[in-house]
Amino acid sequence: MSRFGVFLAAVIALNGCSLLDKMVYRIDIPQGNYLEQDDVDKLRVDMTQEQVIYVLGTPVADNSFNSERWVYLYHLDPNTGKDYRKELVLTFNDKKLQDMKGDFDKPEEFTQPLDQ
Repeated sequence: MSRFGVFLAAVIALNGCSLLDKMVYRIDIPQGNYLEQDDVDKLRVDMTQEQVIYVLGTPVADNSFNSERWVYLYHLDPNTGKDYRKELVLTFNDKKLQDMKGDFDKPEEFTQPLDQ
């Protein structure tokens, strides 16, 4: 009977930890590049990489295998609620912006270079 009592006490104690886990505050830690649609709307085809960095900032991680593809990723795992994740992938050709994909709307004027 004493083994069963120890086992029962251990199960109750471990179950209590999971209940306390929901009451403990955890700080929200955003990771990556936070972008807004207003910033993405400034992108135009044939922008240089330096111009894109001026508008959006540098990507968090460099892609050492393909310098012509930049990924801007933002992730937030809040203390309550569901995860928030946004991604923007920019494709360059000869260091000039050619295309964009991801969770943001493509700007209406994206196909018009800045020079015009």
